Amino acid sequence: MKPFLLMLAAAGALWAQGSHDDQAIRGIVNNYIEARDRQDAKAVAALFTSDADQLVSSGEWRKGREALVKGTLASTRNGGRRTLTVDTIRYIAPGVAIADARYELENAAATRRMWSTFVLTRSKDGWQIAAIRNMLPAPPAN
Repeated sequence: MKPFLLMLAAAGALWAQGSHDDQAIRGIVNNYIEARDRQDAKAVAALFTSDADQLVSSGEWRKGREALVKGTLASTRNGGRRTLTVDTIRYIAPGVAIADARYELENAAATRRMWSTFVLTRSKDGWQIAAIRNMLPAPPAN
């Protein structure tokens, strides 16, 4: 009976860690949009790994932390209110997670509904964004 209890305790500890990681990852995504809105280059840079990259919905690739910060801050000039809402988080390896978020851009003309996928890695310093993929959903097939 003891091995079963040990397994249960281990499973509980993993669940608690996963829950804590979920909160941290959601916090990173939230910090990203807040730092972006504040035009805080230092705060944006701190969220990314040095080799991070991003593919935006226009097809532009931003490679490396410097390009990401420059592109992120420049994109706020397009106006509108942006929101990111994390729907799912999946751990694909120890210290590696994928977070899928609904991405909405509201402006006077319309609301653009997209998806963002964040790939995050955890180091001794915590979670950082290694990649972002922004996507416009394809229209439904007829």
